[in-house]
Amino acid sequence: MNYRRFILEKMLRHGFIGGKHTHEDNIPKGASPTEYKAIKKEIKQLLKEGYFIPHNKPDGLHLSLNPRRIGDVERYLAG
Repeated sequence: MNYRRFILEKMLRHGFIGGKHTHEDNIPKGASPTEYKAIKKEIKQLLKEGYFIPHNKPDGLHLSLNPRRIGDVERYLAG
């Protein structure tokens, strides 16, 4: 499974862009439980590359797609 594609498609499909965000633990849901660790690792890499905007909340880290990177996300998903 292409974890990057799974993550970006899910975030874009649910509209988690800019101010709308979700807890980082919700992103791997829908994948096999054996893949959760690899998906979490890819989430950290995407955060480092600037694809996500972090929102620190009392219950943990929430993430949304960076609106400035939507063009890059769409090009990645198209290719």
